[in-house]
Amino acid sequence: MGSPYESHIDRQIREARERGDFDDLPGTGKPIPGAGEHYDEDWWLKSMVARENLGGLAPTSLKIRKAAEDILDEAVKKNSEQTVRQLVADLNKRIEQANRGLVDGPPVVIARIDVDEIVRDWRRVKGLA
Repeated sequence: MGSPYESHIDRQIREARERGDFDDLPGTGKPIPGAGEHYDEDWWLKSMVARENLGGLAPTSLKIRKAAEDILDEAVKKNSEQTVRQLVADLNKRIEQANRGLVDGPPVVIARIDVDEIVRDWRRVKGLA
């Protein structure tokens, strides 16, 4: 039985505990995720991005930088040299816009992609060289 000064909320929690509503909850007896690690004030935001698979929220300038880093991986998915050349040409246009500050996000300086180098690497990976 609760105390005469028990709040409405405290009474609801006590009654739920007595009914066993908190028994066998997922994670019972396991360490709290992140306990003892460095505190990150944006933990909730990072957790939501990971949980909701919201990876596409980066500013455009950073997306272009990532696309430049991953260009060969994307090129390998293409089936013809023409589509690889078009992929690189499109990315180079986006790089030029980013370098001029015409897209949202922090300022970036990204080197243009050498089309012939990517085509040469694409041929090597595809076994065409």
